[in-house]
Amino acid sequence: MSTPVTSLDQLNLAFAERFNARDLDGLMALNTPDVVFVPAPGTPVTGAESVRGALEQFLGLNLPITMTVRHVFESAGTGLAIADWTITGTGPDGSPIALAGTTADVAVHDEEHGWRYVVDNPFGTA
Repeated sequence: MSTPVTSLDQLNLAFAERFNARDLDGLMALNTPDVVFVPAPGTPVTGAESVRGALEQFLGLNLPITMTVRHVFESAGTGLAIADWTITGTGPDGSPIALAGTTADVAVHDEEHGWRYVVDNPFGTA
């Protein structure tokens, strides 16, 4: 089992670490069971199968993600994490890929699971 994230400012960095390790189960462990994931602006998905499928599409690019945390805010076990990310390089089909965004992620904390995403919104400013 993946190590819980004990500090909100580490949640996005844990996502990047697990993404770059191609650890899909580890990525899924960063989510609450009822997470809302927004893989494209305005198109949220819910449910473990749909979220897993959307993450698999990003992992299928076979490119690393870079993540820089801007701000985190927390109150009584609920947090907001803002981070800049990029995925750039050459895709599996040889085409150039340049994805980037600024997350606006809502997270919750509990003692057993640490910080986990309730809303993972990678294109938070879109």
